[in-house]
Amino acid sequence: MPSTFLTREGFQKLQEELDLLRTVKRDEVAKRLHEAMEGGELIEDAEYEAAKNEQAFVEGRIQELQDLLANARVIDETPKSETIQVGATVTVQEEGGGPEIYKIVGPAEANPREGRISNESPLGKALMGHRLNEKVRVDAPAGSFIVQIIKVE
Repeated sequence: MPSTFLTREGFQKLQEELDLLRTVKRDEVAKRLHEAMEGGELIEDAEYEAAKNEQAFVEGRIQELQDLLANARVIDETPKSETIQVGATVTVQEEGGGPEIYKIVGPAEANPREGRISNESPLGKALMGHRLNEKVRVDAPAGSFIVQIIKVE
């Protein structure tokens, strides 16, 4: 599995989710399964099926988080480079539009509504390696556009 970029905060959040799933959630699902099994005919028991499905989801998520955290590369959130890299906060402006601020993060932490874009997204990928005041062409599914980099932190 290739390395995944995570901020320290993102690594901590995923670790907390993993701990919660391993302890609290796993126990809750086990209790639900036990109660459903005591409830009668298992083949027709909707609660038993729901609990089995939830157990599969919880175990799958635990495995996913373990793999992600084992291969995580925690990024320096204050890049020492003048070029845009994972961890940088970038302000860009499209012609005729207002400035937009984005933090470049790995895919596991991306949340565009919070201004956190993946280094693998069209905009994130286009910005990587560029510098302040450069104009960058972004090839997105909805079409291409140009942004100017007006601030890099």
